[in-house]
Amino acid sequence: MLRDRLGDLEDRFFATVFPGRGLLFLAMLFASAAMPGGIIIAYAAKPAELLGSPTFTFARAATYEIMNLYAFKMAAVFMISTSTLAIRTELFARWIAFLGYAFALFLLLSGRYIERILMLFPLWVLLISIYILIDNLRRRPQAVATSP
Repeated sequence: MLRDRLGDLEDRFFATVFPGRGLLFLAMLFASAAMPGGIIIAYAAKPAELLGSPTFTFARAATYEIMNLYAFKMAAVFMISTSTLAIRTELFARWIAFLGYAFALFLLLSGRYIERILMLFPLWVLLISIYILIDNLRRRPQAVATSP
């Protein structure tokens, strides 16, 4: 959606880094989902032995760290670079870009201490989506010139 709006304004750095950040976030998301999946399979095999085991404790801690800490740090980097691009290209309103900087700063500095702050990333993405939707609805379709 953002890349469609950029068109010819997209630079090479953004075109290279944008998919990379998304893939890294997605890889962290899958890794954090795979660990509890493995624990569920292990629990099905030996339920009595798993709950107090170090393996269970490790998997819970690793899942928390990957998803709630590192993946959302990548989301904050995404917010910073997208906000910078938005300011340079007027992709969306400047106030949303500055809000993205503020949200990213909060995510980078306090993700481990305030768990509900992790909702800032999806809220910011929702805000951009709503803005683009409203902006697209406001634009009137250009009249198609007919040739004689």
